[in-house]
Amino acid sequence: MPLRKYLPTREQLRETKSLQFLGEMIFEPNLWHFNRHSVSNAVLIGLFCCFLPIPFQMIPCVLLCVLARCNVPLAIALVWTSNPVTMPPMMYFAYKVGTALLGQNTQVVSIDLSLEWLTAQLAVVWQPLLLGSLVCGITAGIVGFVAVRMYWRWRVSRHWKKSRARINFGD
Repeated sequence: MPLRKYLPTREQLRETKSLQFLGEMIFEPNLWHFNRHSVSNAVLIGLFCCFLPIPFQMIPCVLLCVLARCNVPLAIALVWTSNPVTMPPMMYFAYKVGTALLGQNTQVVSIDLSLEWLTAQLAVVWQPLLLGSLVCGITAGIVGFVAVRMYWRWRVSRHWKKSRARINFGD
């Protein structure tokens, strides 16, 4: 599968300090298989966790993967879609979604890059940011889950049709 070359290897995950507290539990063979259940649930968890407005999003992602017994490297790769370049627009979008759902005003009057200003702004934005992040994460996860299931079903049905065509051609 071409996707595997982009996913972290077991050795890379073994060397990740933030995951070392899980020990060998993370290397259970069922957490590394590529099947319909494992891949679709990994997409759901990975896309949900990439919208979490917290540092070290990999930790809840891996814990959820272990609980759901789904593909860990794929979920972690999806969490990495929120990186220092993509996170600001993702969090701003989530904040805008949260303010729209809460019916709040989204305008910042002035920007003063100081610790006091940042803490005051955080006190204002945390509720819409958290709500928007959860809504965006759940929505992205469900859309990804359904897309993977539909794609998997389409590929299997296409494979069956080709197999039947080969069998009928041979008769």
